Amino acid sequence: MWLQKSRCLVSCLCLTLFFVSIAEAKDLYVNNVGGSDSQNGRSPNGNDSKSGPVRTISRAIQLAAKGDTIHVAKTTDPYRESISLQGGSNSGLVGKHFKIIGEGVVLDGRTEVPKDDWELISDNTYSTPAPSPYTILYLGNKPAERVVLEADASDVPALAEEQWCLLNRRIYFRANQKKLPREYDLTYNTRRVGITLVNCRHVIVQGFVVQGFQLDGINAHDNVFGATLLGITARGNGRSGISVGGASRVTIEACLVGNNGKAQLRTEGFSETKLKNSDLIDEDPQAPAIVSEGGRIQQMEDQR
Repeated sequence: MWLQKSRCLVSCLCLTLFFVSIAEAKDLYVNNVGGSDSQNGRSPNGNDSKSGPVRTISRAIQLAAKGDTIHVAKTTDPYRESISLQGGSNSGLVGKHFKIIGEGVVLDGRTEVPKDDWELISDNTYSTPAPSPYTILYLGNKPAERVVLEADASDVPALAEEQWCLLNRRIYFRANQKKLPREYDLTYNTRRVGITLVNCRHVIVQGFVVQGFQLDGINAHDNVFGATLLGITARGNGRSGISVGGASRVTIEACLVGNNGKAQLRTEGFSETKLKNSDLIDEDPQAPAIVSEGGRIQQMEDQR
């Protein structure tokens, strides 16, 4: 009898803690133009010196607890940061997901190519060091037209104006005869991963455009369970748009993934990935829609 009563008390206590946790889940706000990381993030607009949006998503993640929702404001500027969700307070609860909502917010991993690092090679073709083997050169806000070389290539090919190639960790770019590389808006991907998830439970990442990162736009590295990537656009990343590895379980829903360097979706390990109503654009034969190095992929019936 005593054991039965104890079990009942434990069950009631667990239920009480569960509902208290849900009730305490809060909303946090980020604005990279009007926010400040010295504020508490509890209001979308600043009311005094402490209350108001934070400036970076990373700061909001530090302030967040289980089951919280982070609202990221779309502004005129992209968010130039890498963010990481790592278990504990960056997880949700059963019936109450941890959410990061962007709704068109651009998370960008690029920086400007140093204007003074270009060297003239010949015939208006210039060269500069590449930050990684997965480098993508951007002209304006889009990847520049690339000439893809064979693995054993040793010579720079003839490039048309505003084309580029990557050889031996160097970028080769041919400028217009009347312009120097420093006169172009040239950027490349220097931050490694846009959004990293590891050891997380019940997480939703929604509405972001993730572009210009060295490796992956989003990487569910390991032990990510019950995660959903919803309405994501992942483009122009050096390796893949989305990578799912380890023992992770991820649903990719209503996402657009394309123009990434080696694969649109990459899976490995013992992961399980569900694809639903998503487009994986594989126009480049060098970057197929799916590269599987392990894991299981389930394509739902209405997958496009």
